[in-house]
Amino acid sequence: MNIKERIAIVNDQDEVIGYKGRETITKEDIYRVATLWITNSRGEILLAQRKFTKQHDPGKWGPAVAGTVDEGETYDSKIIKEAEEEIGLKDIKPGLGPKRRVKDEYNYFSQWYKLVVNRPIEDFTIQEEEVERVKWFTRHELEQELRECPNDYLRGLDWAMETLQ
Repeated sequence: MNIKERIAIVNDQDEVIGYKGRETITKEDIYRVATLWITNSRGEILLAQRKFTKQHDPGKWGPAVAGTVDEGETYDSKIIKEAEEEIGLKDIKPGLGPKRRVKDEYNYFSQWYKLVVNRPIEDFTIQEEEVERVKWFTRHELEQELRECPNDYLRGLDWAMETLQ
């Protein structure tokens, strides 16, 4: 990230009230995240493993695409940009999913999007600075993994599976 980029800070109604550098965000600051839930026609779920060098949740598996909304971006523009940058998807038209407020160790609104993509895993071009790898999971496999190895996955994936499938 360019040091000059600033993150949109919002109020409890998700209205932009200012901008801050990523390094100056506090637990009281509420920010925005755009998240893309990708499935294929077989009902498999595409997840991305975060790069092991990431500051937050290194190596954990999460939604295929996600990104913090910066100054000058909207949820919609961010998800389109991140899909292309992180896994090489171009000219997508994702469907709007639910917006979720998360307040735990982080404090943000997450606007979810949904997309069906029928591509083999080798057709995705991953952004090596952000993504370690991507993988298609069957629903059963992911449910089992979340039960047996919950610390390998970002929180909220169980919610996403129930809500977005």
